[in-house]
Amino acid sequence: MNRRFSVPLSLFTALLLATPLALLARADGTQVGNPAGNRLAIAPTADQATISKMVYGALSDSRLAYRPRPADQALSEDIFRRYLEALDGNRQFFTAADIARFEPYRASMGDAVREGDPSAAFAMFGIYRERVEQRVDYARKLLKKDFDFTGNERWEYDREKAPWAADSAALDALWRKSVMNDWLRLKIAGKEPAEIRKTLDKRYEQVARSVSELKGEDVFALFLNAYTASVDPHTDYLNPRSAENFNQQMSLSLEGIGAQLQRQDDVVVIREIIPGGPASMDGTLKAGDRIVGVGQGKTGAIEDVIGWRIDDVVAKIRGTKGTQVKLEYIPAESGIDGGHRTVTLTRQRVQLAEQAAKSKTYTIPAHAGAPERLIGVIELPTFYQDFEGRRRNGSDYTSATRDVARLLAEFKAKGVDGVVLDLRNNGGGSLDEAVQLTGLFIDQGPVVQQRESGGRVQVYSDRTPGVAWEGPLAVVVNRGSASASEIFAGAMQDYGRALIIGETTFGKGTVQNLLDLDRWPAAGEGPRYGQVKLTIAQFFRADGGSTQNKGVVPDITYPLSVDANEFGESTYDNALPWTRIAAVPHARYGNFAPLLPQLQQMHAARIADDLEFQWWSEDVSHYRAEAAKKYLSLNEAERRAERDRQEAQRKERQVIRKEKGLDLDPLAEETDDGLTANERDVVRDAAREKAAEKRPDPLQREAAAILANAIDLLEQDRTLSAQILPKTASAVRWTE
Repeated sequence: MNRRFSVPLSLFTALLLATPLALLARADGTQVGNPAGNRLAIAPTADQATISKMVYGALSDSRLAYRPRPADQALSEDIFRRYLEALDGNRQFFTAADIARFEPYRASMGDAVREGDPSAAFAMFGIYRERVEQRVDYARKLLKKDFDFTGNERWEYDREKAPWAADSAALDALWRKSVMNDWLRLKIAGKEPAEIRKTLDKRYEQVARSVSELKGEDVFALFLNAYTASVDPHTDYLNPRSAENFNQQMSLSLEGIGAQLQRQDDVVVIREIIPGGPASMDGTLKAGDRIVGVGQGKTGAIEDVIGWRIDDVVAKIRGTKGTQVKLEYIPAESGIDGGHRTVTLTRQRVQLAEQAAKSKTYTIPAHAGAPERLIGVIELPTFYQDFEGRRRNGSDYTSATRDVARLLAEFKAKGVDGVVLDLRNNGGGSLDEAVQLTGLFIDQGPVVQQRESGGRVQVYSDRTPGVAWEGPLAVVVNRGSASASEIFAGAMQDYGRALIIGETTFGKGTVQNLLDLDRWPAAGEGPRYGQVKLTIAQFFRADGGSTQNKGVVPDITYPLSVDANEFGESTYDNALPWTRIAAVPHARYGNFAPLLPQLQQMHAARIADDLEFQWWSEDVSHYRAEAAKKYLSLNEAERRAERDRQEAQRKERQVIRKEKGLDLDPLAEETDDGLTANERDVVRDAAREKAAEKRPDPLQREAAAILANAIDLLEQDRTLSAQILPKTASAVRWTE
């Protein structure tokens, strides 16, 4: 089956908490997870040379890549720049002298990829690792001193475009302010000096440890992805482990025990037990338990995994369905020095239901002669599909479209008046799913056009007669809605099938395909080379316009949460430009243009009295103003005043919610504890994450209210309804 994707970025590099490179290393240089404790050898391999040549061959071939790029001077300079950004994007480790030392590599990076010789990238990484160790050593020494927080100093944290530090002394000055900020944040959170020193010392030691844990395959992937990103913003190299994770995320399933894991200090901790998985069904393990050993089968020797990288531990725990894994663990209530216990679990296929489509309903009160409305909302986080499951069994496989169809049937049974499909922060996924999902709401017709590198245009259409939902429909989007989300939203807009509400979308109009570099593996070998996700085509809406760079512009707009120059396709320096091709004939179920002024007026009047919506707008404005400064004050009085303002604001809002009978904010009492994610209590942090999902969502509720208004207006004004929803719209209707 052809796996076509429409995603803005790699969905992820691991299912479980990938660590940013800038926060990675171990001071003694030993590889954690290497029983021999040998210093990690960072050198390219013969396989990596082969992979580099294969990837270059694919991305320089016009028959495969939509915009092939040869290994010329400009490409070399791009790879050099992007690799530096991958290592030290905030310019806090390298000095200007280091960059000058790397200068001879600038002109040869393209040749290095083509010829399969990444040795220059490995040499640069070696210097990077040294610099990380030096910076961490300096930061830890600073903790022995006291700081003065009464002055006017400030920490300028955004250094992406800053000049490289002149020397070590200049880096010392930068790092002193960074450490001061970390200290001040903990101090304001109520921590005592001794506790602050202990917390930060462990934090900085972890920075160095994580870098030293990086293997040659990690360094190679960084380098090769600097190359792929130079060709196209959405082309990526996935090593075998990343490729497996990508496919699992797309299918919303994996084969293992069904537990979300998180590394804390030297131990992997269970963050959450996934309902329905082997661990959940067995009932022995629980959140907070620490996994210290893993064995294969009932009788296999248990291997000590303390200090291992989390992905290495996960690889030991995952396995083929029906096989057994034995875990040695320390119960959460026993503390780190508690007694060890063991449990044997049989691996099964686990469905990641938390990431699947979900539904809820809103009751919109009667007003001005309009009746009460029940509006159903479907939240779709990604366009997922189990490709292998579909190949093996075409009648039963995980699919976003199948799940949405089931939820629509449930809405019909409840008698909802309209449906809102929430695609906010849906970064895309399967292109086929975008086409099939569109088919739930239109009665056959073209959905999206795809133009390949040679210029051939192919039209992908819904060919299934009938619709799953013929009633009123709205789609809510934001800047994080991308690719497949834009295909769907664009089709709904082109057909006049739905109101589009929210913010202008991401603006990604290209299609990717996975090219398996292990197409001909040797007998008995597993994945060896990985996969490359390469751009093969550009997609266009049925009306001929592209979403590339411009995105989908909503009919009813919300205040911007992020500017186009901060996030989205337009921020990529090598993104394809906007263009258009010929439109394809398609039905037009409605034209909402005459209705929009009234809806916009009603929306403006309602949000003027909607406290939650106003609070959201205020918070967005405040956040954007603070982010624009790109610095934090290191004056304690100023920081405390800001903290006190925020706490008072949260408490005041919660009081108002109680007085007015509004939904309470479950995180209203939460304050900044100054800790990073892996420093917090795992169980409490997971619970906080769950609570955040229950916070009031004024934007979603407002989308439901806008749709209810549209239904009311069309039912009350038959002349307007006939103008907006012509009877020639065949099977799809908005009103009786």
